[in-house]
Amino acid sequence: MMPEFTGRGWKFPVRVNARGSLSFVDGAQVVEEAIAILLGTPKNSRVMEPDFGCDLPRFLFAPNNANTRALIGEEVRQSLIRFEPRVDVLSVSVDSAVENANQLFIQVDYRLRSNNTHHNLVYPFYLNE
Repeated sequence: MMPEFTGRGWKFPVRVNARGSLSFVDGAQVVEEAIAILLGTPKNSRVMEPDFGCDLPRFLFAPNNANTRALIGEEVRQSLIRFEPRVDVLSVSVDSAVENANQLFIQVDYRLRSNNTHHNLVYPFYLNE
């Protein structure tokens, strides 16, 4: 039942498997990859869906402070609520990397609606590239 609700899609990044055909994913993995694609897609970068994505690039060169981290967390939360109906967003936290002040870790805790399993994804984001 879960693959029907969560869907099936190309493995990201797109790759060819050992048999020479495209690799596919389904279930929880397709949702995790969809979240990573959503977070990595800047708004206005898709011609037919300009609102799709997460506006993380607007935080490039922003100071690494509590306000910036809170704004990033809210941007991620709103993007997930709008574009990922297969999950319930439980929490989004943004923390600085200990060894690199320019790197943030965006942790998304979510529950798959199809079977109520809890998952998390940690997405790295760099304030200064």
